[in-house]
Amino acid sequence: MTDKSARQTVLFPDLCDKPVVATFDEPHSSSDGGALLLTAIDRRVKLTARLAAAVTDARDDAKVRHTLHDLLAQRIYGIGSGYPDANDADALADDPIQKLLLGRDPVTGQRLASQPTLSRFENRATARWLYRLAVALTDTVIGHHQRRLRGRARRITIDLDPTDDRTHGAQQLTFFNGHYDTWCYLPLLAFVTFDDEREQHLVAAMLRPGNAAATDGVVGFVKRLLPRLWTAFPGARIRLRLDGGFASPLLFDVLEAAKVEYVIAMGENSVLARAAAPYLEQIRAATTAAHETTKTYGECRYRTRSWPHERRVVIKAEIVCLAGRAPQDNPRFVVTNLRQTPRWIYEHVYCARGEIENRIKELKGGLQIDRTSCSRFWPNQLRVLLTAAAYVLLQELRRRAAHTAFAHAQVPTLRERLFKLGARLVVSVRRVVVHLPAACPSIRAWCQIAAACGLSPG
Repeated sequence: MTDKSARQTVLFPDLCDKPVVATFDEPHSSSDGGALLLTAIDRRVKLTARLAAAVTDARDDAKVRHTLHDLLAQRIYGIGSGYPDANDADALADDPIQKLLLGRDPVTGQRLASQPTLSRFENRATARWLYRLAVALTDTVIGHHQRRLRGRARRITIDLDPTDDRTHGAQQLTFFNGHYDTWCYLPLLAFVTFDDEREQHLVAAMLRPGNAAATDGVVGFVKRLLPRLWTAFPGARIRLRLDGGFASPLLFDVLEAAKVEYVIAMGENSVLARAAAPYLEQIRAATTAAHETTKTYGECRYRTRSWPHERRVVIKAEIVCLAGRAPQDNPRFVVTNLRQTPRWIYEHVYCARGEIENRIKELKGGLQIDRTSCSRFWPNQLRVLLTAAAYVLLQELRRRAAHTAFAHAQVPTLRERLFKLGARLVVSVRRVVVHLPAACPSIRAWCQIAAACGLSPG
């Protein structure tokens, strides 16, 4: 705690029957006492260690004060703790918990890296360096779940989705995107789900220019991901679910050659509209009579000029009724090689992909993955990867909270209820004691999660 912060005092003269003085003068204390869970999770997953091992440090060893692993871990733990901006590093450099997370003595240990040091670290990022980090992130997540499931999974579902990352300055490769009506980047996020598990695990996050087509980078990523999944889970069926805009001839050819199941939305055209017309007519009379939204399902065989053969298209024929408006046709089309009924494919397979919107909201609202304000593109890609790494740790934390009230909690709730605990640290010759508040309402859950992370009671 600096002398400047120690002098900060606030007086509440009429808060109760005595004057109340708030003074920032408690030494060896932190507001992130519960963040110890982050490093406990990381030691199980070994994420920061594997990220650091994936790249080489070109700096002069004689002049290095903070190792590459420490810089990566400091940023990842900081993002997970609610500090997405490297500008917070100066204020947190002496925070005893943040130092303890990196294995340093919380009182006498070396200060953490400053904001200029972290900025230089981010701006050293190159395309090759980032590719290795991205591969290490994917391999670590897949390897962790391979060990967890012992290589046994009947089905692995891959979900890919782009999102808008709005830009507000002169960032490199930011462009105006008509669909989102803003200047932005278009990161591509990839998730995998094992069998019928609830959690969709983030395996990749790739920043793309704001004018990127939906399909840019998808085929290459799928080609790299499939062998890794088959190696880790030899007997698993792999299914790919994609929203509209991803339907490209090359992608269909790659998936069929690899014998991958796919469910991919496709935009309406005149041929598909004619195929949906009979199904819409079937429900038009019932919709008009009841004046409520009605739908039915059907299918057709369809082929574009660029396709080598016909493919199955599932049709959702829907007529939407809204108060004060005329009924409106709303057909939807999904290209698939699955054999189940159209209703089952659409409602139980395709619609289930909407859950990744909640994952994306966590990444944007809970971890600020869109904090890409650097003027150069590659440092912004590094920030996206670091945020993705923090999210991987928090997803594993949530999985280990399975038998607590936080089993399905969103990232902000996990952080506010489990990490943001006032802590006072006492260091002796034999141990470091972290004193947490006895009035914490999440004591029982925190201890259960700690035990699930392999920490033993004192």
